[in-house]
Amino acid sequence: MNKIRKVVKSDINALKEVLDSIDLFPSEMLEDMISDYFSNADSEDIWFAAIKNEKPISIAYCAPEKLTQGTFNLYAIGVRGDIQGKGIGTQMMTYIEHHLKQNGQRILIVETSGTQDFQLTRKFYENLNYTKEAVIRDFWDEGDDKVIYWKKLK
Repeated sequence: MNKIRKVVKSDINALKEVLDSIDLFPSEMLEDMISDYFSNADSEDIWFAAIKNEKPISIAYCAPEKLTQGTFNLYAIGVRGDIQGKGIGTQMMTYIEHHLKQNGQRILIVETSGTQDFQLTRKFYENLNYTKEAVIRDFWDEGDDKVIYWKKLK
């Protein structure tokens, strides 16, 4: 079992290495994306990571869905490429679901691609009891649907 905790500034370089090992988003975008989390004491964004040997091996980010009460959206989750398939993603999801529930949140939304390349990602969410709630055709690109998963935090 890996330790999972909120991201701290000293994690940035290791998190960039995680991002460079997977196809989540370009690592050079990380510092801009996470800057409000570090600089705004009122930020409700949640950045967290699994830690092994004092170094991040995964990254995840979720934030409240605007104009809703208690609904969060998981915008990113990824595990270092060489250690995927070992349950770390499931540990991460369990962590964030528990954290949100403990803080009075109601729902977690996850969006992903409908392409063949993301078939294992969709199966991952389905195995965690997420319900496929909607499909928006051609959202990301022509032939690349957005698949939206939903889970009530009990």
